[in-house]
Amino acid sequence: MTTFALQAVPEDAASWLALARRAEAAGFDALYSPDHPGSCAAPSVALAAAAAVTERIGLCAYVSNAGVREPIHLAVDAATLDVVSGGRARLGLGAGHTPAEWQAIGRQRPGVNDRVDRCLAVAAATRALLAGDTVTVHQAGLDMHEAHLAKPRPVQERIPLLLGTANTRMLRWAGEHADIVGLSGLGRTLEDGHRHEPRWLPDQIDHQIEQVTAGSAGRDTPPALEALVQIVAVTDDAEAEAAPHAERLGMTVADVLAAPFVLIGTPAEIRAAIERHEKRWGITRYAVRKDAFDAIQSLGLLTASHASS
Repeated sequence: MTTFALQAVPEDAASWLALARRAEAAGFDALYSPDHPGSCAAPSVALAAAAAVTERIGLCAYVSNAGVREPIHLAVDAATLDVVSGGRARLGLGAGHTPAEWQAIGRQRPGVNDRVDRCLAVAAATRALLAGDTVTVHQAGLDMHEAHLAKPRPVQERIPLLLGTANTRMLRWAGEHADIVGLSGLGRTLEDGHRHEPRWLPDQIDHQIEQVTAGSAGRDTPPALEALVQIVAVTDDAEAEAAPHAERLGMTVADVLAAPFVLIGTPAEIRAAIERHEKRWGITRYAVRKDAFDAIQSLGLLTASHASS
């Protein structure tokens, strides 16, 4: 069953709470809020407010930068959100990429391998704290001594872990440990610290899925696969709509339309593409931005996704 999550940030109290209610009523599976300290709202606060006016929709920071967040803080935020939402929290983590977020805490952004090392260590430590363990870690990039989350304790026995990435090592780890793998389609960070090289070509996506599959080989239930959708457009001329994006990305129009990171076409064409993504890659979840709300609703899939949550 296909599910959709909605990623958004609050601009004011009234519109944020209205959006949360509307997303739940429409059938979105989850409400996501990004985590970029200094350039957007704190997701834990925003999601707690959303929890107060909803009853069923999942709630998740999408995704917290494990490079600048400490496990005990992440665990407290996730556990608190789980308590105030009645058991609807998810833990969303990524390795981070924006240099300014490290500079703001007096550090330089580490290289890719070091960021991945820390992210995986933070993910493991945070999950252990949420499970009630006492955690000691002494390794490069992470130092913890007898950390323990006594209170609050989560409502859920296991808060679902979403790991967002396109990195080979993280995809394998996510295959082994995560509940949801957030396929970002984002490769090397460009010099502005925000944009990325796309990893959208079919063979690149095949490689990413292979890593998740390899990691999940010993699991009874593999993680769900979720694509971060960058472009949503309901149109009668998919090729014309995709053409400028293809030129910008250095891809063919056919490859852009084949990627799960875009949903372009008539409702029937988009539904057919979603079926192809599930058949080829096993992708059953999509995260979309607020400006795609109406377009996603027009596909006629949200009621089904809500019933499956």
